[in-house]
Amino acid sequence: MKALAERLRALRESIQLSQEQMGKLVGMKQSSINRYESGQSDPSPETILRYADYFDVSLDYVFGRTDKPQGTQYDYKPKIGRNDPAMQKFVEMCFDPKSPMQDRLKKTLLQMLGEEEK
Repeated sequence: MKALAERLRALRESIQLSQEQMGKLVGMKQSSINRYESGQSDPSPETILRYADYFDVSLDYVFGRTDKPQGTQYDYKPKIGRNDPAMQKFVEMCFDPKSPMQDRLKKTLLQMLGEEEK
């Protein structure tokens, strides 16, 4: 992963650490750091976490998904709305057909889903 390799190198160089010094900080050999930064091999998830923790950056930043070191907050926006037949079927399955409140609860839930779409 080229973006990961470039970001690892840039992080290390941003504070003027040698590969050997970085290796000591994350518990790796200098040769491993070199392979990660050159894209010859991929670091383990644990190693990537060590980098993110040490440099206090998000994993999205380490992986090159954003240029903001603090990462990006995502808002959940469902792609399924109240008029979608699959959502209506799901709502139907959620309620006890013998309940006297069933119709009112379904109507309220579908109304709430409609408000989310706006």
